[in-house]
Amino acid sequence: MADIEKISSSFLPQEYPHWRDEIISLIERSKLQAVLNVNKEMLALYWKIGSDILLKQKELGWGAQVIKQLSNDLHHRFPNDDGYSERNLKYMRQFAAEYPDFPFVQVPLAQLEGDEFWQVALAENENTPILQVPLAKLEKDGEIFVQVPLAQITWYHHISLLPKVKSLPERAFYIMETAAQGWSRDVMLANVAAGYKNAKGKAITNFCGTLPPVDSDFARYAFKDPYSFGFLGTQELKNERAIEDKLTEHVVEFLMEMGRGFAFVGRQYRIMVDGDEYKMDLLMYHLKMHRYVVIELKAVEFIPEFVSKLNFYISAVDEYIKTPQDNPTIGLLLCPTKSNEKVRFSLRGFSQPMGVAEYEIKQLIEEVQSALPSIEDKD
Repeated sequence: MADIEKISSSFLPQEYPHWRDEIISLIERSKLQAVLNVNKEMLALYWKIGSDILLKQKELGWGAQVIKQLSNDLHHRFPNDDGYSERNLKYMRQFAAEYPDFPFVQVPLAQLEGDEFWQVALAENENTPILQVPLAKLEKDGEIFVQVPLAQITWYHHISLLPKVKSLPERAFYIMETAAQGWSRDVMLANVAAGYKNAKGKAITNFCGTLPPVDSDFARYAFKDPYSFGFLGTQELKNERAIEDKLTEHVVEFLMEMGRGFAFVGRQYRIMVDGDEYKMDLLMYHLKMHRYVVIELKAVEFIPEFVSKLNFYISAVDEYIKTPQDNPTIGLLLCPTKSNEKVRFSLRGFSQPMGVAEYEIKQLIEEVQSALPSIEDKD
């Protein structure tokens, strides 16, 4: 690549690197679209098979044996395809029963009233920056429905999600978040087990008073409460430095827990203010919000004095690190426990945008493993 850059600058037009990058981006988008189209076609096929099974059993009274026979016949006709096991055919039937309006899951708007997440999402346009997932509304028989595309996640995600989440609005939420965050099947199920929906956007913040409305909503839904650091293991971590060490040791898992868009800049990040050196616990950058995020870790219960220190760090980053192209820095304080009332009082009067959330260190994998379909169902 270094040789290519040297040749480009020596013999090619000045505009070549930009044009080359556009071509690369075009190829990458095309490849992604091809993958999405393949997934959409497979889901459509499986939904049609499931619908036909439902129809034959309902209208013609065919029994369960027909599924077993169909599985045997399809394996004989398509010996290299692994997606037609008896169990997977039953998943197709369930998939078709749960989503009669394929290729969308349609949730009555009335069922979403009072759900803060949906209220914020629907207040945005159809391509909300909070979700990065297209939403649409449909009026049918005098009732308004919200449509969420099903083809955003894989078949293996769907058959794992169906038995774990019975509520249609909640399932639609996890479909959107899985697509937006790029979760694997296992990560999706771990978040379901951890109650991710109840944590999303729940950190106590002062964003509404310190950021413009759209930025405030986006920033609020970039944080959650609590965070789960179960990947740190069972070893007792008694102080902030020990937690930092473990988080940076497991930086990939940490970034996944923080959510898509977060990039790791450094730990114990040094900054000089009026001749004195200060060290921020963690400095991150959010690629979608285009702003630095200062994270302070505490191993003890929240006390109001913590907010003042975080405010100081945010101001210093804005003054000495942020460029004109970056949006104002935000901060997140993480504690094992907190009083919500004390946090609210502590954030009042500060002009810097920041939030406070709890973190938990416990294992969540056992509940997830019991929900995983067998390997023969993967396609």
